[in-house]
Amino acid sequence: MTKRIACIVLLFCAVSMSAFAQITTLVSFDKTDGRDPGYPAAPFVQGTNGNLYGTTAAGGTNDEGTVFEMTPAGKLVTLYSFCSQVACSDGAVANPGLVQTPDGNLYGTTALGGTNNGGTVFRITPAGELTTFYLFCSVSGCPDGLVPSAGLLLASDGNLYGTTSIGGTYGEGTVYKISRAGTLTTLASFDGTNGKNPGFGSLIQGTDGNFYGTTEAGGVNTGCGNTAGCGTVFSITPGGQLTSLYSFCGQQNCTDGWEPFGGLVQGSDGNLYGVTAESGTNGNGYGTVFQISTSGQLTTLHTFDLLDGGYPEAGLIEGTDGRFYGTTPSGGAHGVGGTIFSITPQGDLTTLYNFCAKTNCADGNGPFASLIQATNGSFYGTTFEGGVSTNCIGGCGTTFRLSVGLAPFVETRPGSGKAGTYLIILGNGLTGTTAVSFNGTPAAFRVRSGTEIVATVPAGATTGFVTVVTPSGTLMSNSPFRVIP
Repeated sequence: MTKRIACIVLLFCAVSMSAFAQITTLVSFDKTDGRDPGYPAAPFVQGTNGNLYGTTAAGGTNDEGTVFEMTPAGKLVTLYSFCSQVACSDGAVANPGLVQTPDGNLYGTTALGGTNNGGTVFRITPAGELTTFYLFCSVSGCPDGLVPSAGLLLASDGNLYGTTSIGGTYGEGTVYKISRAGTLTTLASFDGTNGKNPGFGSLIQGTDGNFYGTTEAGGVNTGCGNTAGCGTVFSITPGGQLTSLYSFCGQQNCTDGWEPFGGLVQGSDGNLYGVTAESGTNGNGYGTVFQISTSGQLTTLHTFDLLDGGYPEAGLIEGTDGRFYGTTPSGGAHGVGGTIFSITPQGDLTTLYNFCAKTNCADGNGPFASLIQATNGSFYGTTFEGGVSTNCIGGCGTTFRLSVGLAPFVETRPGSGKAGTYLIILGNGLTGTTAVSFNGTPAAFRVRSGTEIVATVPAGATTGFVTVVTPSGTLMSNSPFRVIP
């Protein structure tokens, strides 16, 4: 029996899902006290305590961005305000999101601040103690890159991987690896033909162990009107071998789209899924949703028409129902505000919510960040503007919860590892858990709290779903755990 419940009649499913979708505005950012965050543009990460952690591009004591914590019910606390140190040596403009490692700490990047205003990598405890442990452009010519606009990925080897938008050997951006002790290795530099300017989407690690991402420019095609190239999808091995898998605007009139700002997600079918912010020659279209194989065969699943949203910049996520969920920052039923949508692997798109449904966009305007699905089954996200505050032109942004009736689950962190690997399992109602298994193989575990279990990948385990037996029932992981030989 599969954990994915397929809809037999697609039209019925689309209508019922749209009708059932319920959205709740949790927080309207304000900035009145000189500390409150503003303008969130990054996705949340769920912490081991069950709360959500995020960043903002502005707001805080110095109006250079913040790290904040929010409960699933919407109680928000600002943990850190950037540019609190001399010359913003601690970083500024925290556009990217965070990642939490099994030790409980959160890691992230700032696009600016630090040496030569090149950006930083930082670690922050859940209590708000921040340590800056790498400064980009530390060497003349910035061969290590600068302006890390994307967040970090925790890979199966325990290291963090990321990209910089510019810098490197050719000045077009880099892919790097950094240990949690702060040792950085530049794995590859983009040269324009194989990509240029990685965007806001974090890298992902595929089931083959390689990393995948997008660049917003570069590649071999210029038919979109950008002489610097129309963007690419790339892969890179852990050893640094970079391959351009696809150059956008490879079809007549750029019907395949161009300018993929967001990152990728690997679906349960093994394919990669993403969005382009533009489509059509010279940007006369409103963006696309695409599927691409790991060998580079691309299929356009949907082209936006502005009524169903436009110019998507945030990467997709796969929900526990097998559908992909995303946002557009523009368009929708109200002409502005943007949308939340879901789409099947076959390309059947359903608009779940149209922002600016309330006066002065009190419900939010412009969701630029990816959604996350928390282990309670609901989706959480942010809008860059809107809300009820009048302290920012157009509003300071919001956080929201979207429910479509999906059940709770558990999430492993990391999502892959060898036998003997120590990992954490996130969930809800975990107190009193009696068993944990990896694809049927029992594992040693310890319950730390109602939202966290620590476990060890057992000898003999094979790739498959993780199950956790709790007093209220059995929970299954949202994706298969990949056992590395």
